[in-house]
Amino acid sequence: MKNLSDQQKGSLLAFIAVMFITPDSLFIRLSNIETWGLLFYRGAIPFLVILISLIFFYKSKIFKITLSMGLAGLFYSISFSITNITFIISIQNTNVANTLVMIATAPMLSAVIGALFLKEIPDRKTWFAIIITFIAAVYIFFDSLKIGNFLGDFFGFLTAIGLAIGANIVRYAKNKDLVPAAVIGKLFVAIFAIFFVNNFKLLGNDIFIIPLMCVLCVGIPFVLVTIAPRYITAAEVNLFFLLETILGPIWVWLIIKEQPSIETIYGGIVIIITIAAHSLIKLRK
Repeated sequence: MKNLSDQQKGSLLAFIAVMFITPDSLFIRLSNIETWGLLFYRGAIPFLVILISLIFFYKSKIFKITLSMGLAGLFYSISFSITNITFIISIQNTNVANTLVMIATAPMLSAVIGALFLKEIPDRKTWFAIIITFIAAVYIFFDSLKIGNFLGDFFGFLTAIGLAIGANIVRYAKNKDLVPAAVIGKLFVAIFAIFFVNNFKLLGNDIFIIPLMCVLCVGIPFVLVTIAPRYITAAEVNLFFLLETILGPIWVWLIIKEQPSIETIYGGIVIIITIAAHSLIKLRK
């Protein structure tokens, strides 16, 4: 990593993170636990895993690092926890494609927020990529809307707003380590969910699915996503999340036959080509 430029580091971290996230929707569909129980474990397990990792890495400095985050850490914890909650509520109340397409608006929102508050105006290439992928997402959305649900779509859009705000907060405080804030955010999620959980038991395949999902699809990628905006803009980080718009439904289709529409496939191809081209141009530059 030392020999990589900031653009290469940020792009690599964001890409790896999103590739870990793409099976997340599938694991949620395969699980049988109720919504609040799922939220509790998606908060509690990553909280413990990442906290232990941070203690091992920072040792006695962990409290100093946590306190040094300041208000940026507090606001990131809040946006991070809200985003985690709205994502689960969305995907439980609509089809996978709808949720992920709504999240696909995150790069556009990130660019606007970054331009307004951080004065980071995206270059023409990034704006072009954002506009093309946004049009592709809208194309997918209008087809998905026929079989979706407004509540799920609404919470999907809230998730996109949360991702955009969170990425810009990390970008604003790029000289600080906000990974502890993500850990606190996960604790917030677990505490919030615990008041609504009816049953904590993991039965059948959930014994394996829930811990695997919480570590691979939640814990690891969101640490990487927290680090990536230190090196590239929030809009560029969230561009990579568009890969989940197409790959998430494909995982679900391959395993449980929740088939994406032809519009999702066509729109997804456009999204993947656009992100690949944008990333290659940026990395070459």
